[in-house]
Amino acid sequence: MKKRRIVVFTLLMFFACSLSLPATAQTPTIKLGDDLLLSNYSSFINGKRVGLITNQTGVNSQGQSTINVLASYRNASLTALYSPEHGLDGKAKAGAYVESYRHKTLGIPVYSLYGKTRTPSESMLRNVDVLVFDMQDIGARSYTYMSTLNYCMTAAKKYNKQIVVLDRPNPLGGTIVEGPVLEDKYKTFVGVDNLPMTHGMTAAELAQFFNRKIGADLKIVPMEGYTRSTIFKDTGLKWVQSSPLMPNLDSVFGYSATGLGEGTGIFQADAFKWVGGKGIDSVKYAVLLNRSGLQGVQFIPEKRGSAGGVRLKITNPYTFNPARTGIYTLAYAHSLNKFKVPKSGREIVMFDKIMGTNKIGQYLEQGLIPKQIEAKYAAQLALFKKEREKYLLYGNSSLAMAGKRK
Repeated sequence: MKKRRIVVFTLLMFFACSLSLPATAQTPTIKLGDDLLLSNYSSFINGKRVGLITNQTGVNSQGQSTINVLASYRNASLTALYSPEHGLDGKAKAGAYVESYRHKTLGIPVYSLYGKTRTPSESMLRNVDVLVFDMQDIGARSYTYMSTLNYCMTAAKKYNKQIVVLDRPNPLGGTIVEGPVLEDKYKTFVGVDNLPMTHGMTAAELAQFFNRKIGADLKIVPMEGYTRSTIFKDTGLKWVQSSPLMPNLDSVFGYSATGLGEGTGIFQADAFKWVGGKGIDSVKYAVLLNRSGLQGVQFIPEKRGSAGGVRLKITNPYTFNPARTGIYTLAYAHSLNKFKVPKSGREIVMFDKIMGTNKIGQYLEQGLIPKQIEAKYAAQLALFKKEREKYLLYGNSSLAMAGKRK
């Protein structure tokens, strides 16, 4: 009887421990910039009128909105909000015009930076001493939240305002840097600086990179516990849907792998988890991609209506390379259906804006295989990797930040 009680007790303890694992796994392992602003860096905002650039992703590790935190802070005044593409709640469709308005509960202006203007004007900054930026990026050059950061830094420089960046993780991690580097001619709101498709940098690191040309009065609130090898799932943070087609991390990782075919007829579906187009044999497409040596991903043939394509199954997010995969999905699609490559003339087509160059289109027309295309942009990518080292805040250990605080 005694042995039976011991066995039962042991089993109960096992199940109790098992049930507690999910909660433990969700405990944040890092401190975000917005976690540390008031405790360690309050001097950046104390006694000042604060303009906050944010959206629904601007929450701390406890899920509290930075808007509410700053609105309740007695030593500074929150006087204005600035919203990016998709609006303050992140629900507007991609490319949709977003209006400015007055916040219902706070009674302060919410200035749209995806409406009449994408850069804060002098009048929009008149009642502000310091700008604070707090938004979650997805690690891809063409995702516009970091473009908004760049434009706000430019406005801060022009109108003599300090700007403070509250740092957040790059969800793809800080080690995978890939794709053609944007050329000056192709700078637009979907590519504001000379970055590759995926840059492996955090918001604050990007701010420092941008500032080499802007020269704004920039202050950084870094994270604690973050390293270059950290991907989002390691943080213990809950992913907040960053835009209508970014509901989860599979979509974040799939963005650059499936979304590069603007204007080609090669399109993404199911929130960047599928890629294909008309005239493509799904099985042949999957065979080509699965034999290509791309790591951390499997390609499952799947037809969608009249379009053939593949569903991405990410098997190892640490080795999966989204932008490299995107070059392969595009090149192999072209080999199967010979889609017409969009060409820039007096106006730059969206395909070239996304690529940051017109050369990828030329390589596709020349029939180059993916490895040949990679070789073409390798030299410029290597130069970028060397250049970006000057602006990195984090190393391979969580102690790497020591001594680098601004």
